[in-house]
Amino acid sequence: MQIHANPFAYEFELDRTALVIIDMQRDFVEPGGFGETLGNDVSLLQAIVPATQSVLHAWRKKGGLVIHTREAHRRDLADCPPAKRNRGNPVLRIGDTGPMGRILVAGEPGNQIIDALAPVDGEIVIDKPGKGAFYATGLQSMLQQRSIRKLIFMGVTTEVCVQTSMREANDRGYDCLLLEDCTESYFPAFKTAAIEMIRAQGAIVGWTAPSTALLGALGNH
Repeated sequence: MQIHANPFAYEFELDRTALVIIDMQRDFVEPGGFGETLGNDVSLLQAIVPATQSVLHAWRKKGGLVIHTREAHRRDLADCPPAKRNRGNPVLRIGDTGPMGRILVAGEPGNQIIDALAPVDGEIVIDKPGKGAFYATGLQSMLQQRSIRKLIFMGVTTEVCVQTSMREANDRGYDCLLLEDCTESYFPAFKTAAIEMIRAQGAIVGWTAPSTALLGALGNH
């Protein structure tokens, strides 16, 4: 399949490509979660849910591999260094109890993926203690076992966990595509800058395209 993308066409085979949805968790997307405790407007992230859901449904219909990530820490926070926990001076820190349980702790209500994008049987869920999806996870071996060579990204936030994961993937030899209307930041200017960085210099990190381009290739408009 071929997608009209920026800076040039992106080609992929369905059985060698995974759809990767980064951190669409209640703690980041819904009121009362970690994102809001940092003073952010979570409605900006909620706005991408319909487009993201459309792509997810179309990808599932074709039988493509789906990978979800969650930024999640152990209950004892042994995998959350002070350099991370103490950043931002939030009202509530990672591990503190908020309206949806302990923030960014595995198994807590707020750490779960939002209902609209919840994983189904057979989809991979990666709990990651860092910003990137490859750091301290088994993602690389899972992709290798399935002969995956290309990754299509959606999720939040564009300039942090999404871009970090794409850069990690690029260093490991994966061709990556970011769907522009299926990713967002609490800071719109940061999203714009990240997208420009990703596709600069002939797709130095990856390609970008609107979700309609992928839906068209999949036969969904």
